[in-house]
Amino acid sequence: MTRPFRRLETALLLRAYAAGLFPMADTRDSPDVFWVEPRRRGLIPLDRFHLSRSLARTLKRETFHHSADVAFERVIMACAEPAEGREQSWINHSIEDAYIRLHHEGHAHSIETWDADGELVGGLYGVRIGAAFFGESMFSRRTDASKAALAHLIARLRLGGFTLLDTQFWTPHLSRFGAIEVKRARYLSLLAESLARGADWTALGPAGTRAAGVTGAGIVQVLSQTS
Repeated sequence: MTRPFRRLETALLLRAYAAGLFPMADTRDSPDVFWVEPRRRGLIPLDRFHLSRSLARTLKRETFHHSADVAFERVIMACAEPAEGREQSWINHSIEDAYIRLHHEGHAHSIETWDADGELVGGLYGVRIGAAFFGESMFSRRTDASKAALAHLIARLRLGGFTLLDTQFWTPHLSRFGAIEVKRARYLSLLAESLARGADWTALGPAGTRAAGVTGAGIVQVLSQTS
């Protein structure tokens, strides 16, 4: 039985992101959300993403198949599942419902990683406004599956002319990929610049289909190019 939850309006979410805030919940079953504006913000500079040799080899071997916006609902639900070291999710039903609606409106996107048998084994999702992408959460059910999704995201953002990848918080794990922290004032300046620009989510390849496209070798090629 579905628990009752408060409806978050998508217009409010977009205004919040444009002002530097994002929602979280205390637990998966919390009926409410609270708004967060970190004093120090996590970012991955798109031109400083670190692609390890081992991940590059995995991608070039085409261990995974890659897609965008094919299984948004499955991705956000997988991100909300308990995992080792994360027994409680901050993605409650209000957030899940609102971001699914954001996706249908064209403002939220997912990256999916599939294994050779067609099973969804990793992915991430986030919100796009202008040339800014706000990464929300990721999950992995196979070794390197979420890393492959992140590499795919970076390649897609780079080729599409995006200028900001917001990771909300800095973590030691994300630092391995080049994540940094910036103070709130610096973040808001970068955010304003990115919101004023346009970007192309489909420059790397089509979204919403698994029929064509993005290969691991192609992702490595984009990430190996110097600006």
